[in-house]
Amino acid sequence: MGPEVRAFVADGPLPGWDASEEEIDRRVRLLEAIAGPVTQEEARALAACFGPDDCYGVAWTLLHLIETAPRPVLTADPGPGAGEWHRRLHGRAASGDPAP
Repeated sequence: MGPEVRAFVADGPLPGWDASEEEIDRRVRLLEAIAGPVTQEEARALAACFGPDDCYGVAWTLLHLIETAPRPVLTADPGPGAGEWHRRLHGRAASGDPAP
């Protein structure tokens, strides 16, 4: 796993909408430092970093980065208790609608 991915993953899930602007900007910088395509291992690690909401659109950037992996990360239905972003990843993979 690349150092940029390790640094992003080490910070844990994305913050919610109530995080400070500085915290969100810091996470954006960490995310933007990751060059795609990512490996399958990196995509799995990044998929654990979705937070409670879309983090002012940052979750979409994370989703699109995850989709640069060679194969979909969530091929099995994540179940009814899964978060919105895991359901989106699975739904997009199942429908063949990956990010451009």
